[in-house]
Amino acid sequence: MSKEAFHKDTQTLDHAVIRFAGDSGDGMQLTGTQFSTSAALLGNDVATFPNYPAEIRAPQGSLYGVSGFQVNIGAKEINTPGDALDILVAMNPAALKTNIKDLKPGHMVIVDEDAFTRSNLQKAKYESNPLTDGSLSHYNVIPVPMTSLTREALKDSGLDSKSIARSKNMFALGMLYWLFSKDPKYTEEFLKKKFKKKPAVVEANIKALKTGYHFADTLELMPTHYVVSAAKKEKGTYRIIMGNQATAWGFMAAAKKSGLQLYLGSYPITPATDILHELAKWRHLDVIAFQAEDEIAGISSAIGASFAGKLAITTTSGPGLALKGEALGLAVMLELPLVVVDVQRGGPSTGLPTKTEQSDLMQALYGRNGESPLIVIAAKSPADSYDKAFEAAKLTLEHMTPVVLLTDGYIGNGSEPWKIKTLDELPEIKHHQVTEYQEDFHPYVRDPKTLARPWAIPGTPGLEHVIGGLEKDKIEGTVSYDPKNHEEMVKLRAEKVRKVKDFIPPLETEFDQEGDLLVIGWGGTYGSLKTAVEEYRQNNPNKKVGLAHFSYINPLPHGVAETFSKFKNILVAELNMGQFADFLRMNYPQFKYEKYNKVQGLPFGSSELINKFDKILKS
Repeated sequence: MSKEAFHKDTQTLDHAVIRFAGDSGDGMQLTGTQFSTSAALLGNDVATFPNYPAEIRAPQGSLYGVSGFQVNIGAKEINTPGDALDILVAMNPAALKTNIKDLKPGHMVIVDEDAFTRSNLQKAKYESNPLTDGSLSHYNVIPVPMTSLTREALKDSGLDSKSIARSKNMFALGMLYWLFSKDPKYTEEFLKKKFKKKPAVVEANIKALKTGYHFADTLELMPTHYVVSAAKKEKGTYRIIMGNQATAWGFMAAAKKSGLQLYLGSYPITPATDILHELAKWRHLDVIAFQAEDEIAGISSAIGASFAGKLAITTTSGPGLALKGEALGLAVMLELPLVVVDVQRGGPSTGLPTKTEQSDLMQALYGRNGESPLIVIAAKSPADSYDKAFEAAKLTLEHMTPVVLLTDGYIGNGSEPWKIKTLDELPEIKHHQVTEYQEDFHPYVRDPKTLARPWAIPGTPGLEHVIGGLEKDKIEGTVSYDPKNHEEMVKLRAEKVRKVKDFIPPLETEFDQEGDLLVIGWGGTYGSLKTAVEEYRQNNPNKKVGLAHFSYINPLPHGVAETFSKFKNILVAELNMGQFADFLRMNYPQFKYEKYNKVQGLPFGSSELINKFDKILKS
């Protein structure tokens, strides 16, 4: 999309990166979501990145109050929301100032020129108006009086002036639909459904949408349509899905597959709350969603539900995981199934509550007192969150030990197309629940393959046993202070987690299987790393580079040492200060690990990763 291309009638693109930015009250998240959904429904592959302030309503026009939504649409496989922007839509000076650095030179920025008042320019710390002072000469600037055009179009709508002004996001969306040859019908259907009890609002927003669409068609400064063809994907039925929604659905699928009732006990916390919101919608599918008074009550209620025979989960983010630590240790001691979902965000403390990070890994592995090992796995994308939620439930039920599922704000709030799965396509879940009397029942006699203990349901005659936080006798489960018994139980609980290695896939390497550089990642960095490795190999065909991405962290899968030994250099890239690299060094000290770390509340960009690959291989 060079500057010259804007004078051509039509240009076909393999992908395009668009960002909508404005005040937190300008509806940028809705605008971006609608554009993404329409693109996906019309066959494009899609990846999104919502980026919004922590304040519910930051001061209007302020730099820290800018809300953005980035989407990468493609006619090929899309793994990230993209790096540099092809199109920027900026609804005010603050949005322009905080986002213009990411726009490619010569590319288009559409601005609401009505918002460039003296007051707004001062709030954005502009000394002069960038639309007239020449500072944007290396971009293709399209100034549009969106606010006044929207007001003119809706002057007879019967809405108040504030409601009319809020409709300008639909005007901007209409312009983008025209620019990328997208039919606005899906957004029209969405508006009719969302505001069905407010017909005046529906009519006004659809009119603003169409006004923006037709205005773009008549604007001489605008190029003619861009076309991003439908992507070739595996046959099936798809829908665009957010990571938190996919997580909730994965648990519901696991509950149906295991024949157990799903119970969620949680306290709202950004960016995990949407899982609670989603599961609360499905009471008619026998889902219990309990909003507790705090984090401790949330996990404690889930432990109680597990004791009573439910598939029990609790959801949180980093600060909440810290509060759940004591109760999570209790679940380890009880050897009851429980899944804790940690949607990671920037820390410490309140930190960056709406920004992404991978800084909770060591807390998930070791954030409890005593020897308290548990299973830790991580989702790698919004759609993969469904699979990993299902897998977390399967592992906790089949191995009778808690599981921590790590996602993050980037994939929890991001979205992508997901191929819908039927229950028949999912693996079986065989739990250890005992509901009928067994002669000579012993609550801690273990399955020889998994070391899982029986899961006896309270109130069943003949299955009475002692439960609590004190150490258990290795057979009867009664309280035991015997030193040798304690040591044996500690080792048994650790060995039970280690045995999970035999029930998960071995480590696999993408791209080259041996060679110059092995790039290692875990969790939500997968899309960024895959895109960067792919691009680097295309531009450096003489270099052999592989990608090993970890979804299973404790225990680590089979094949790690064998894979590492086949590469001259190992680079571990993560959105923290090197926690996974240190964990690998603890387990496989014979290898040398390079680190590439970022803690800015943002995902990796391809260019920064490629520069690091180049530096390692040239040195």
